[in-house]
Amino acid sequence: MRRAIFPGSFDPITLGHYDIISRGITLFDELVIAIGINAEKKYMFSLEQRKKFIEDAFKDEPKIKVMTYEGLTVEFCKKINAQFILRGLRNPADFEFEKAIAHTNRKLSEIETVFLLTSSGKSYISSSIVRDVIRNGGDYTGLVPETVRVNI
Repeated sequence: MRRAIFPGSFDPITLGHYDIISRGITLFDELVIAIGINAEKKYMFSLEQRKKFIEDAFKDEPKIKVMTYEGLTVEFCKKINAQFILRGLRNPADFEFEKAIAHTNRKLSEIETVFLLTSSGKSYISSSIVRDVIRNGGDYTGLVPETVRVNI
C-alpha cells in the first residue's frame, strides 16, 4: 500500500491545501493529513477545530485519514508506515525551503518527498494570509473550503 502524509499546521486549511490534497489522493492508496502540534506556536484555531475543518471537507473520501502528531515528521511516517511525504509548492521560495527539508528527511530516513505545484489560481493563498484577512475583518470566503466558512 502506498501511504503518504501531507503534514502541516492547517491553521486553517486553505483552498491551496485542498487543491494539493484532492490531487494527491489520486497518487496514493491512502493520504494521511498530518496536523503537526507545536507547543511553541500560537494558533488561531484550536487543534480540534483544525481537525474538524479537514475531516468535514473530506468526509466522503475514504482514502483520507486525519491524524495529529508531535515531533519529527519522518518519525511519524515511520510510526504509521508511510513511505511518502506530500508537499505543495506555490513559488520558487517554497521550492528552496522544501528542498532543504526534503534532503534532511531523506538523510534521516528512506522517506521520499513528492512535490505538487499548487494550481495557478490558488498559488497566492497561504494560511498566514487567511489568518490576517480574518483578523482584520476581510472577506476570506474565497480562500478557504466551505467547511471553514460555515464554522467560523
